Amino acid sequence: MDNKKIKEISLKELLSPYLNKWKYFVVMIIIMALLGIYYIKSSPQIYKAQTSVLIKDAKKMSAASGDVNVLQNFGNFNGMGTNSIENEIGVFKSKTIVEDVLKEHNFQTPVYAKQTFNSIELYGTTSPFLINVIQEKNDTELPKKPVSVKINGDKIILSSEEWDKEIQTTYKKTTSLPFAVIMFVKNPAYQALSKVKLDDIYFTYTDFASTVNQYQEALLVDLLDKEGTIINLSVDFENREKAKNFLNSLVKQYNEYAINDKNLESKKTKDFIDQRIVLISKELGDVETQKEGFKSGNNIVDLQAEAGINLQLKEQTKNQLLELGTQLEIHRMLKNSLSQKGTSDVLPLNIGLENEAALNAIKEYNTLVIQRNKYLDEATPDNPIVKEANKQIQQIKTSLTESLQRNITNLEFARRKAASQLGGSESMISKIPTQEKLFRSIERQQQIKENLYLLLLQKREEAAISMEITSEKARVIDRAFVLKKPVAPKKPVILGIALFLGILIPFLFIYLKQLLQSTLVTRGDVIRLTQLPVIAEIPKLKNKQNNLISFNDVSPMAEAFRILVTNLKFLLPKKDAPHVIMVSSSVKGEGKTFISTNLSMILGSSRDKVLVIGADVRNPQLQRYNPLMKSAKGLTEYLSDEETSIQEIIHPSGYNDDCDFIYSGSIPPNPTDLLQSNRFDKLLSLVKDLNKYKYIVLDTAPLLLVTDSFLIANKSDVIIYVTRSEVTEMKYIEFLNHSVEDGKLKNVGIILNGVEDANFGYGNKFGYGYQAEEKKWWQIFK
Repeated sequence: MDNKKIKEISLKELLSPYLNKWKYFVVMIIIMALLGIYYIKSSPQIYKAQTSVLIKDAKKMSAASGDVNVLQNFGNFNGMGTNSIENEIGVFKSKTIVEDVLKEHNFQTPVYAKQTFNSIELYGTTSPFLINVIQEKNDTELPKKPVSVKINGDKIILSSEEWDKEIQTTYKKTTSLPFAVIMFVKNPAYQALSKVKLDDIYFTYTDFASTVNQYQEALLVDLLDKEGTIINLSVDFENREKAKNFLNSLVKQYNEYAINDKNLESKKTKDFIDQRIVLISKELGDVETQKEGFKSGNNIVDLQAEAGINLQLKEQTKNQLLELGTQLEIHRMLKNSLSQKGTSDVLPLNIGLENEAALNAIKEYNTLVIQRNKYLDEATPDNPIVKEANKQIQQIKTSLTESLQRNITNLEFARRKAASQLGGSESMISKIPTQEKLFRSIERQQQIKENLYLLLLQKREEAAISMEITSEKARVIDRAFVLKKPVAPKKPVILGIALFLGILIPFLFIYLKQLLQSTLVTRGDVIRLTQLPVIAEIPKLKNKQNNLISFNDVSPMAEAFRILVTNLKFLLPKKDAPHVIMVSSSVKGEGKTFISTNLSMILGSSRDKVLVIGADVRNPQLQRYNPLMKSAKGLTEYLSDEETSIQEIIHPSGYNDDCDFIYSGSIPPNPTDLLQSNRFDKLLSLVKDLNKYKYIVLDTAPLLLVTDSFLIANKSDVIIYVTRSEVTEMKYIEFLNHSVEDGKLKNVGIILNGVEDANFGYGNKFGYGYQAEEKKWWQIFK
């Protein structure tokens, strides 16, 4: 056999137990499907409600752009103007915001109405009344059972399985319960639901802290997009309106938090700015006073203008000194020239002299000298005219010398004054850098204080405006809405799980049964444990089925025994003498007497005479097929009493004319000694000598329990070893193998008795046997 065929056979053997038990799978699938349908019907429908909001980013400023966020620079306002979307998600998930939402809604006492399969939550307009929790009672055990509510007009009767007596109350009246003080209020907006029974109404109660935990766990908050600031909020609730109210209130409460926080920040900002304005105003006044004192102390109106004037004056003074020096030298030169020259010499005129009086005097002097010289050309020095001219020249010369000397004196004074003025200008100019540095420092402080003062005034106005026009931080993109299809119970999933369990449970049952199976079940189990041939599989007796087969019986049981006889004949030796067939088993209850009796019936149906000998004298079983023969003489009487003849112990079977029985008789005290005696050999010899019976069937004791059967095993031609499906332990086959190997048993054929229809190795579909009638589809579970 090739590997492919071996694998195919192994796969068939592996799947065979499950395929044979297909009814288990069908029944379990149907049961689990019904349970799944019941679970779906009895479970309330849960709907998903969700909303989405856009978190507006706070304004962020940067110093690089010139819009300095002053508040961020102040130590008392760290973190303002920033926005972290993870922080906002944390706010939505926080216990505080859920607590504030639940304080607005009464979610501690949900009201339900019992229906056929489940209960429906009544909320909002669907609830005939509202339950307000006035006060919780601390240190009391919370109710585990619901509180039933019966309404008769304005009278309300409360009852619970945990209470000893009912509690009566009415509307708008405080009612003390074991766990809380509540008040019933009529719902003015109540509208009865159609197709909803209100005969049985009840409510449940949980304390506020537990309710907050439940709603906090039910709330799912996540980002719609990791790169964006849109937050998605969702809950899975039974009541749709309740879910929408919870989500809308959550967003509303979040915006109230944001507005309050922002107004608080604006108020603190305004107060802070007011304090800073007072301080900056004082500092600004001090700086301006310092500036005023600096200008007054240094006689400065405008430092830049003063510096320009001094520079200009310096240049003018330098030029003036140059001019004065030039004129002074010219005057000195003229004075020297005048003193050195004679009466006939003229003085230089166009040499840059700027004194008009001196110039006029020189011109007059030169004119007289020229006139004198002309006089000398026509007269002598002693001429009165010449003398008069000399006199005039000498007068003018003296006057001119004095004039030049006065001019020289004036020029020297003017030069000293200009030099002094130049020194003062240079001194003033040298002081300007120091004054400018000090003045710029004072002026810079003034400008800083002024800018900061103006900016604080602006921010104070912005904070005041912000307090008046604060907008919501979370802009609602989608108001709370509920998906049309419920998210639970998930029908396909539940039915899929039911189908899976319907397959898994029988599979595990069969698998574990096989895993823990210590008994023989199928023909394959026997084949795997021994080399001995399996000559027949006998089907299990059905309820009310006769233990004995009848003449011309075509039932599956009869066909199985016919197969047994056919296979048995291959084991019997070829001889004319009667064949001795020993039938035994490992332990009691494996059906050896049943096999012996029915085997004799089949052997006798071919008109061959058969004798069945009840050789199990310890536990006689052959009499049960004919209760009237319980007191009849049998094998024990023959073996223990030599006077008992063989004719006294042979009795007709009463079922088949060709089949006779030798019953076991009374139970002896020494069965082993009786079977070892020569009386048993003599009995077999006498039966053979009768030449009447073709087959002698020995119904013996179990081999594993006593040695009786081993004593007579060598007297048989063939040994039928009976095993029983789901009864015979596998280790018993090991005992059989050792017995055959040791030579205690020879020519052994194994019968597997009590086989379920599904466990037959072959020849079975809905029945067993060639002529078995196939069952219809409605009979397969019978």
